[in-house]
Amino acid sequence: MTRPRREQGLVRPYVVTDGRSQPTRNTFDLVTLVSAVPGRPTGGLSPEKGRMVELCVRGALSLAEVAAHLRLPVSVTKVLLGDLVDSGHLLTRAAVPRAQLPESRLLQEVLDGLRARL
Repeated sequence: MTRPRREQGLVRPYVVTDGRSQPTRNTFDLVTLVSAVPGRPTGGLSPEKGRMVELCVRGALSLAEVAAHLRLPVSVTKVLLGDLVDSGHLLTRAAVPRAQLPESRLLQEVLDGLRARL
C-alpha cells in the first residue's frame, strides 16, 4: 500500500537539508544560473546533491529549472545549492539583465538625423 503524496513529503525536505531551512548564502533567486565545475569528484555527496551536479554538467540551468528536475521545493534546492557552491562543485551567476531601452527622445533624434540625410 502506498501512502498519499501529501504524507510522503512531510519529512523529506527536512532530511534532505539536514534540518536546515536557510541556505548558507542568501543570494539565490529563481533565475540564478547554476553550472557545474568540471572535474570535481561527486563521491560522498548525497543523492540529491549528486543529481544536481549531474544536471548542471550539461550546461547552465536556472535555479527554478534545477528544482523542477529534482522535484524538490525551491527552498530545499537553495539550501543544497549553497552547500555545493561552498564545496566548489557548482558556480552561480545572476541572469543577464534585460538591456535598457534607449529613451524615445534619443530614438527620435536618430530618426530625424537619418531623414535629414535622405
